Amino acid sequence: MRSALGGAAALAVGGGGVAGAVGAVEVEPASAADGLPERDTSDELLLWYGTPAADWEREALPIGNGALGAMVFGTLASERLQFNEKTLWTGGPGAQEGYDSGNWRAPRPGALDAVRDELDEKGRLAPDAVAERLGQARRGYGAHQAFGDLHIDVPGAPAAPDAAYRRALDIAQGLATVTYRDEQARHQREFFASYPDRVIVGRLSADRPAQVTCTLRYSSPRTDFTATADGDRLTVRGELADNGLKFEAQLRVGHRGGTRVAHGDGSITVTGADQVWFVLAAGTDYADTYPDYRGDDPHATLTRTVDKAVRSGHSALRARHLRDHRALFDRVTLDIGQAMPADLPTNRLLKQYGTGADAAADRALEALFFQYGRYLLIASSRAGSLPANLQGVWNNSTTPPWSADYHTNINLQMNYWLAEAANLPETTAPYDRFVEALRAPGRRTAKEMFGSRGWVVHNETNPFGFTGVHDWPTAFWFPEAAAWLTAQLYEHYRFGGSTDYLRTTAYPAMKEAAEFWLDNLRADPRDGTLIVTPSYSPEHGDFTAGGAMAQQIVHDLLTNTLEAARLLGDAPSFRAELEEALGCLDPGLRIGSWGQLQEWKADLDDRTDDHRHVSHLYALHPGRQIEPGSEWAEAAKVTLTARGDGGTGWSKAWKINFWARLRAGDHAHKMLGEQLKSSTLPNLWDTHPPFQIDGNFGATSGTVEMLLQSQHDAIEILPALPAAWPDGSVRGLRARGGATVDIDWASGRATRIVLRASRTRQLTVRSTLFSGGTRTVKARAGQRYVFD
Repeated sequence: MRSALGGAAALAVGGGGVAGAVGAVEVEPASAADGLPERDTSDELLLWYGTPAADWEREALPIGNGALGAMVFGTLASERLQFNEKTLWTGGPGAQEGYDSGNWRAPRPGALDAVRDELDEKGRLAPDAVAERLGQARRGYGAHQAFGDLHIDVPGAPAAPDAAYRRALDIAQGLATVTYRDEQARHQREFFASYPDRVIVGRLSADRPAQVTCTLRYSSPRTDFTATADGDRLTVRGELADNGLKFEAQLRVGHRGGTRVAHGDGSITVTGADQVWFVLAAGTDYADTYPDYRGDDPHATLTRTVDKAVRSGHSALRARHLRDHRALFDRVTLDIGQAMPADLPTNRLLKQYGTGADAAADRALEALFFQYGRYLLIASSRAGSLPANLQGVWNNSTTPPWSADYHTNINLQMNYWLAEAANLPETTAPYDRFVEALRAPGRRTAKEMFGSRGWVVHNETNPFGFTGVHDWPTAFWFPEAAAWLTAQLYEHYRFGGSTDYLRTTAYPAMKEAAEFWLDNLRADPRDGTLIVTPSYSPEHGDFTAGGAMAQQIVHDLLTNTLEAARLLGDAPSFRAELEEALGCLDPGLRIGSWGQLQEWKADLDDRTDDHRHVSHLYALHPGRQIEPGSEWAEAAKVTLTARGDGGTGWSKAWKINFWARLRAGDHAHKMLGEQLKSSTLPNLWDTHPPFQIDGNFGATSGTVEMLLQSQHDAIEILPALPAAWPDGSVRGLRARGGATVDIDWASGRATRIVLRASRTRQLTVRSTLFSGGTRTVKARAGQRYVFD
């Protein structure tokens, strides 16, 4: 990508110094033993299969480095790597049908106020009626595009796999492999996506000399490209027909032994080699700069990238990749009593789950699924590219579901729920940059559509600053999205504690989002409180005034912004404005006639409603208004019980988090089981259906919530431990306030807790390990505190 996109914010753990004992706490300086653990790769962290993939969505295995992604099929006669580059999008400036960022194409004076006035009068309006007045047909929105396929044709390969065949993804090392035997030779293919070197790397080898012969060629679902081969370099260039976006991929081939020939059709053949390896890089001339969204031609950068990679050599590329990947992945380990069965491929492990055949195998799948979410975030979200989209970075279509875009009514936010607590804070850099890039177009939408300060974005967006509306009645209006997007920025501060990050990255976006709502809240004629109007509970029901989710999100935003404003010493007048608005704001918490937490300000909830969105529980998760044991928590439980345990994959994942926040560990675990049994594909991707990656990320977040919570400042140890995990341990989770936490437990109770402080401040820990239930430590940055 041509623009400078963000930067990583790493958690600093370690350091020296000596602190005295605090109560019964053992205090030690951090040591080398507290760094990255040595780990022998085992089947516990492998997805593996005994046959090639026949289906992209269900069976192929993903690798990625943030900007690039590929799906490995493991087919014998012709290996297929379907690959993507995240910025290859149609639509936006230059789109054939024009582009307007979703802003009204002509002024609509009084349209918004007329809807507000009618809501005051009637109480509710049908989505169709509101969309007719405030929406418009989407134009030039675009969609993410599959870049194409790299085919590796292997003449003479077996027609079908035998018992020795194995296709695997080692998520601990970020390596996809295919092994098989042919004529007494053992063949291996290995693929990885290197973030340090910005390339996809592949190698074909055999344990006997001169056994590797293959042809590398490119194909695409589009016809807008040329493919040429010259020497060891295959180059693909083109421009998208829709918007003229330039794209290019370059591949260079290396080999040991044998001969190489470049063909006029753009393919390269290597014959009789001991091994063949290649590097692949791809890019576009997209830039995240409003309003043009164009940068430099990618050719020069790609040429430098692949040439540097070839000079490095395969061994150095692989070593750098492993160091980079493991530095992130190895931070967290989880033991919940799992034992991976020998010789049981992942598809059969999944099919067997929950049947009662093998409890330890069920635990193995749950632990693998938890770590798989972390792997997928590492693979799809790294600094220097766009954030993870609805499908991460993997897409095999020119018309993917929902454009493989950025839905901001939960899905983009859910992608990053795990990032802080599961110890991957660097992966949020693309998210931060994306939010920053939305502010400029969002200001225009705020001014033209609402006549207000601040910035806004609605239900979904693309890489071209789509901050306005479309006309799908149940999914076009959600101006609270910008406020929700800023919540992750503030969470990054709460976990890491960098006031520099807060001042330069989080707070400017938060403040502008708050200014939007300070201008747009209206006094409710029913009771005088400040409300969001019109409001719409995502994809559900009618338009109303003061709907629960809208109120809760704005409450969260104003609360966060006021906390940050006080910390940073922003102008007293602005702080007073926030305080006044919070004092008058309807909090969006109301208990209805059958004990439920109301979704709307009026008591409209139907106890037979099982809709997949449970939006009015935002205050429970990911928000922090609702505390366990409160009347609101009890009402939330009533609502969740009524909605049931069904839903789409991402909906089940959200329910894991909800039940964990309610301290109902067994029900949270039940939802994890429901997701695995009916919303998970054989390659362990979450399915809506179809495939959506947010469910993977949400499930990993929910697993963390069962083991560790800190949203109310105190560090809660094992707040929702399920009975299915009576004994175990976890290493490397993060808590708000600047602590990394290790926990050992037995018979459902903590037996040892280790905190590593990254900040000097007071930490409060709650656990059954303590006689009084709570322990407070005056922590010093770099120190290790042991409770046992």
